[in-house]
Amino acid sequence: MAVSVADGVQCAPGVLMVRPARFGYNAQTAASNRFQRAEPPSVDIAARARAEFETLAQAIQAAGVAVCVVDDSVEPAKPDAVFPNNWVSFHSDGTVVLYPMQAPNRRAERRIEVLQAVEARLHFRRSRLVDLRAHEDQGHMLEGTGSLVLDHVHKIAYACRSARTDESLVHKWSELMNYDPLLFDAQGTDGTPIYHTNVLLSIGSQWAVVCAEAIAGADCERVLRRLRDSGREIIEISPKAMAGFAGNILELQGANVSGGTRSVLVLSEQARSTLRQLYNKAWERLSDRVDQVVVGAIPTIETAGGGSVRCMLAEVPDT
Repeated sequence: MAVSVADGVQCAPGVLMVRPARFGYNAQTAASNRFQRAEPPSVDIAARARAEFETLAQAIQAAGVAVCVVDDSVEPAKPDAVFPNNWVSFHSDGTVVLYPMQAPNRRAERRIEVLQAVEARLHFRRSRLVDLRAHEDQGHMLEGTGSLVLDHVHKIAYACRSARTDESLVHKWSELMNYDPLLFDAQGTDGTPIYHTNVLLSIGSQWAVVCAEAIAGADCERVLRRLRDSGREIIEISPKAMAGFAGNILELQGANVSGGTRSVLVLSEQARSTLRQLYNKAWERLSDRVDQVVVGAIPTIETAGGGSVRCMLAEVPDT
């Protein structure tokens, strides 16, 4: 069951997913995303990505989570449209936030008709729009819940600094949303900054998965202390597991046929396989703290897109 306290509910009962029209390797994001790898141009990765998308969306819906699927528009080409959590976030007080995106060809993903679909199909009641898009003109980026990993219960916004996560915007967002910002530095094994916080950290209702080895020494204990103080079980993973997207996972709230709720962990087949093979105890600890696990095989999206299941899901809370 998702934890609910006065400050908020951690896990959302609904998600926005964008069905990709022209998915592909995005050269504009590759410089900062070390998880991306180009596929041979002869391979129809767009068709494979759509098939992976459909299977995952159906599995999440079958778990009792409300899913709003919106088709990407064909023009202009938007190779990363399958990752809507980078450009929009929905909040339980009715706030919708639009974010500044580093790659110019990703900015067209922000479409008003997508917001309208969420409001109509998931009955999200928008009361406030926070539009941060103009910060792109100053070169300041904040890519949604890729940049921000949110503890909604304790109102903490975790963020690792990178070209896509501007420190001043983290502070601005936190002031607007009444969260406490917790900034830190994190690097991959090649020494480059981790491009998005949500590849190394995920927070559920009863657990937190974190790649502590990737966090700079001066910041690591501070981050771990705040996670421990939240009362959640801390499950540490290695950089190798992080590379297998074991940190890019998400807990949602599903509905039972009896009308009750259940916690639903969504992750990729690669993430689950990585946790099972390298950290079986960690997998047992994680899976024991949720009611149901949904696994999606999305190798094309992970390889060419450099993002996994969590990146494909923009949570939609009750309002």
